Amino acid sequence: MDEAVYPLLCEFLAWISDRPRTYAEAMEAWRTSCPQHSVWEDALSAGLIQFEGEDQRVTLTARGRAALVSG
Repeated sequence: MDEAVYPLLCEFLAWISDRPRTYAEAMEAWRTSCPQHSVWEDALSAGLIQFEGEDQRVTLTARGRAALVSG
């Protein structure tokens, strides 16, 4: 992924950083069947998000926070 964070990914990262989100909540809100809009997969493969705790909260990694600030 390019170092410049594209707008939809920036929106996704901002949504995650707004408040704690569960894996189920994030999947429901950001699931897509369109390969052109793979924001969830892009964030995960780029190491921008992670899963924490027993409830699998989705949070930003340090790299994700930096991308959000620079995006």
